[in-house]
Amino acid sequence: MVKNKIQKIIQAKSGNPVLRDFAESVPLEEIKSEKIKKIIEDMKNSLAREEEGVAIAAPQIGVPLRIFVVSKKIFQLIDAGKSDKNKFDDLVFINPEIIKLSKDKETMEEGCLSVRDYYGKIKRATKATVKAYDENGNVFERGGSRLLAQIFQHEIDHLNGILFTDSAKDVQKITKDKK
Repeated sequence: MVKNKIQKIIQAKSGNPVLRDFAESVPLEEIKSEKIKKIIEDMKNSLAREEEGVAIAAPQIGVPLRIFVVSKKIFQLIDAGKSDKNKFDDLVFINPEIIKLSKDKETMEEGCLSVRDYYGKIKRATKATVKAYDENGNVFERGGSRLLAQIFQHEIDHLNGILFTDSAKDVQKITKDKK
């Protein structure tokens, strides 16, 4: 049995330029390739291992491609108790673009798996719609509000080489024992 590899999440303090570079689009003909399938699987495995992680962008595991994955935990949370929690899967966004943002903005608490233990307040649109490809090469649109909209904006920032700490206010180190 082949064990799936869990990639180490790159930390901003490491200075690795992949977190600061603009990620490349995935060529459409490669979306269903073994290479892209493996990257997505590595991302899902790395995210599943993170108790507090709700999403991950490919650059966070060292891959400079425009892919992010939102954890099924988010959809279970949004749907809280309304249906079978096992019906949800992680949602994959390839070559995502925000096509709509609400004018309403809200200051939200935010953290990041690549800026471990640091949290700050950041102003984000309260609603966002993303257009992307799924892992089968199908185009789709997904809207979200509050937490999901925040995730979309945070992950696309990653794909553009932006970390939340670039614009967050009141950034503080909060370790588990302080929570």
